[in-house]
Amino acid sequence: YFYRVPRVPRSVLDKYREGLIVGSACADGEVFTAMMQKGYEQAKEKAKYYDYLEVQPKALYAPLIEQELVKNNKNLEEIISNMVQLAEELNIPIAATGDVHFMNKEDAIYRKILIHSQGGANPLNKLRDLPDAHFRTTDEMLEDFAFLGEEKAKKVVVTDPNKIVDMCDEITPVKDKLYTPKMPGAEDDIKNLTLNKAHEWYGDPLPDNVQKRVDKELKSVIGNGFSVIYLISQKLVAKSNKDGYLVGSRGSVGSSLVATLTGITEVNPLPPHYRCPKCKWSHFYEKGEYGSGYDLPDKECPECKTELVKDGQEIPFETFLGFKGNKVPDIDLNFSGDYQPVAHNYTKVLFGENNVFRAGTIGTVADKTAYGYVKAYERDTEQNLRGAEVDRLAKGATGVKRTTGQHPAGILVVPDYLDIYDFTPIQYPADDLTAAWKTTHFDFHSIHDNILKLDCLGHDDPTMIRMLQDLSGIEPKTIPTDDPGVMKLFSGTDILGVTPEQIQSKTGTLGIPEFGTRFVRGMLEETHPKTFAELVKISGLSHGTDVWLGNAEELIQNGTVTMPEVIGCRDDIMMDLIHMGVESDLAFKIMEHVRKGRGIPDEWQAAMRESEVPEWYIGACLKIKYMFPKAHAAAYVLMALRIAYFKVYYPLVYYAAYFSVRADDFDLVSMAHGKESVKAAMKEINDKGNEATAKEKNLLTVLELANEMLERGFEFKMVDLNKSDASDWLIEDNTLIAPFTAVPGLGLNVAKQIVAAREEQDFLSKEDLAKRGKVSATIIDFMTENHVLDALPDSNQLNLFADF
Repeated sequence: YFYRVPRVPRSVLDKYREGLIVGSACADGEVFTAMMQKGYEQAKEKAKYYDYLEVQPKALYAPLIEQELVKNNKNLEEIISNMVQLAEELNIPIAATGDVHFMNKEDAIYRKILIHSQGGANPLNKLRDLPDAHFRTTDEMLEDFAFLGEEKAKKVVVTDPNKIVDMCDEITPVKDKLYTPKMPGAEDDIKNLTLNKAHEWYGDPLPDNVQKRVDKELKSVIGNGFSVIYLISQKLVAKSNKDGYLVGSRGSVGSSLVATLTGITEVNPLPPHYRCPKCKWSHFYEKGEYGSGYDLPDKECPECKTELVKDGQEIPFETFLGFKGNKVPDIDLNFSGDYQPVAHNYTKVLFGENNVFRAGTIGTVADKTAYGYVKAYERDTEQNLRGAEVDRLAKGATGVKRTTGQHPAGILVVPDYLDIYDFTPIQYPADDLTAAWKTTHFDFHSIHDNILKLDCLGHDDPTMIRMLQDLSGIEPKTIPTDDPGVMKLFSGTDILGVTPEQIQSKTGTLGIPEFGTRFVRGMLEETHPKTFAELVKISGLSHGTDVWLGNAEELIQNGTVTMPEVIGCRDDIMMDLIHMGVESDLAFKIMEHVRKGRGIPDEWQAAMRESEVPEWYIGACLKIKYMFPKAHAAAYVLMALRIAYFKVYYPLVYYAAYFSVRADDFDLVSMAHGKESVKAAMKEINDKGNEATAKEKNLLTVLELANEMLERGFEFKMVDLNKSDASDWLIEDNTLIAPFTAVPGLGLNVAKQIVAAREEQDFLSKEDLAKRGKVSATIIDFMTENHVLDALPDSNQLNLFADF
């Protein structure tokens, strides 16, 4: 029912009129237009449809005088006076409204800049000046309507608007509780899945601490109606795993033991411990002796001599569902980017196509975009603004709502006993009525406490691990989490058989997720981590704000603390304080305050000092602005270690997967010509410093990995017309053969077309390649120059005189 601006047909309004209060709108409304153009009697006929009339300060009607639709100020006052008289005759209220577009009068310039950016699409750009639409106080409004006389001015500004308010009941436009879908037996399913796995791992009866944790969590999950949320996530992960793709967890879901036992996350939040897979013997370290169960020394079961499983990251459940266990759980899952559409569509299977929707988003004006708006406004109005003024104006335009969009991963599930319109209107992305998914018009943040959202994200790590598994035959979950060779990557390059000078990095973590950036490599150089717990801390430190720089970094450099002691993740605070003797509820409150950058109240600091919490620890907490959840860091480090294992022990498999999954930009010519050529290309980008483009910076990362691979004794081969894959790098002896997509300007669709045409029949000539492979002349030229097509003649025409 709308195009560009909302439009409700009168027939639809009539149908739903009961309970609605309808006003006559602004200068564009039919009553005011009739009064202005056709006179009192025609306006009266129109006005009978409405419950109240509306007028605005004279400044808002300025465009009408500019367009000569109203003669002058006196004529405008007469029209407004007639509107008041009409309301009185029909015995309906009349309200003076401000048509507010900005708060303060001086903010008008921001609106002017934003409207200017829309060009001819916005008719307001035809006006000399925009009407003054700031938020007027009651006194300002009374002054604007003083020409009506004191009594009538008060009527339109104060008395009648209050009458309209009194006509309204208090309503909640969106639901005020959480409405989850009903899945028969969900509570029993979650309870049984949890207890069955707990007994499988820890025996029956369960150890006391495990039983207490399970009881506490199940009471919270089932008691607050969250079973369905857990069960949906469990089903999605189980399907993905069954189809051959691991799922990574993100956020704090790994804080929940129920999530671990039901298979939603691999992160185990119990204290570090041993457990025997055969006789179920277990032993827990509950006083902070170890930061992670993965760091426990290998050990045989004292009861049956079986190799013990090492597990546990010591993460409090409160991080996930709050201290009372009633916070709505937000389970975010990282599916392989290849598998994400399948996971999304599986929600339609679970709930029905009409009950699942993509979460809407609201896009705002970015700071760089706002800067562009201001510069264009400056140019078109022939002004010469100072730099500070440009920055001020850009700041004022930044963050303004600009468009709606679709969340790439969020899916909202409407329970079958309600309708989507109980929560939000819906729309189609880009007005495409044939789109596979409908999108909520309200952004998710407006309704997140009322409707279940599933975050099924697409991520490279599960895709990469699947490819590594396919190429090597190694099951990822069998990879040790404490391999000594893998751990050496984080403190040097020896394990790769190269020197730091050869690969221009002091660690071997190039291309390892979470640990490959220059910033994090710098942290590794200072800390030399040797354990899983320390890697989790580094992951937390690198994602936090004011946690490392000017905080933990200085404490380590000054010798105040060692790496295992620093605060890395938000959960560290709660567990550290509990181990130091602070009450658990206060430890939780302090953690929540600190992680949000809200400091620590004096009385809480006093309680910390009573428990002999060190001053450096309190000082560190006071500096922190944001902290990462430990469960998120642990899940990401686990994935990173699996990938790192292949880098150390199956290098070509690793590089083939890296370049196939993670890299988008290549310098194929340099890579095929060897390490000196690659180093020269790297130097060219590095020499540009901050002037390098984002594309060049991405390419530099790829070149760093290419250089490392070459230094390890392997080679790249230029595209091979008969062997290359469309998009995956192929292993042949000690060489990687480039895919067709590595050729500059050759997209995936053309690459697939080349492979498909090749499978039908070998290419006879360059002409044949161009025709059947849909390959452009530019790419044919590139391939010719780089000797890819040496075996092909230019055309299919045989030279009959070649031998004469």
